[in-house]
Amino acid sequence: MAIEQVKEHFRKWEREQDVLEFTTSSATVQEAADTIGVIPARIAKTLSFRSEKENEQAVLIVAAGDARIDNKKFRTVFSFKPRMLSPEEVLEHTGHAIGGVCPFGLATPLAIYLDESLKRFDTVFPACGSSNSAIELTLPELERYAEAKGWVDVCKDWGVDTASGESNAI
Repeated sequence: MAIEQVKEHFRKWEREQDVLEFTTSSATVQEAADTIGVIPARIAKTLSFRSEKENEQAVLIVAAGDARIDNKKFRTVFSFKPRMLSPEEVLEHTGHAIGGVCPFGLATPLAIYLDESLKRFDTVFPACGSSNSAIELTLPELERYAEAKGWVDVCKDWGVDTASGESNAI
């Protein structure tokens, strides 16, 4: 089970007991926010992409729950057009099904990047391999535990309620 792989991953830092398991779904950003009791932006969603080139590895981007990928920024940083993995490809590359995808306990080593949209928060809540789990981490912890290659700026619309144009930051 994927959540067990994630707990095993966190054993290195004696943090496996900090993985939260819920009786309700945390599969979407809104469900996770409602379950945990935080604003959706504090949910650290993991997005998976690959290039059109054959034999290219997938790339994971961990971004704030209110952020959306900006194709132009993504292309500038990664030199390829972002193409999301199919649910089957996500499971194959990460070992996690949609709704529980996270940068921990991966089935295959992948390049992981953290988006600037997360830097507004002291702590965020990434999933932990299942559709009803999460862990609260500081940004330095997220960077260390995800073994992130670094920070990127590939998202847009974060920090602003797109309906009203008002800031929705903490």
